[in-house]
Amino acid sequence: MHRFLIITEKAEENHPAYSPDLPGCIATGATREEAEQNMHEAIGLHVHGLLEDGMPVPESSSFAEHFAVEPK
Repeated sequence: MHRFLIITEKAEENHPAYSPDLPGCIATGATREEAEQNMHEAIGLHVHGLLEDGMPVPESSSFAEHFAVEPK
């Protein structure tokens, strides 16, 4: 099984999503939840395409963390 980090952002009109470990694999949605679901499907298609073409599936090397900063 492969696991990939998904980044979602809030744009003016929608929520774009991407995975840093899968360049070119992107999706959008009207809501964050829709973008995440669309990205899940996009990753599945992307990985399937890589395997069909005999290409390696990249190892996930990305991670995310939130940092809290108190104002002075």
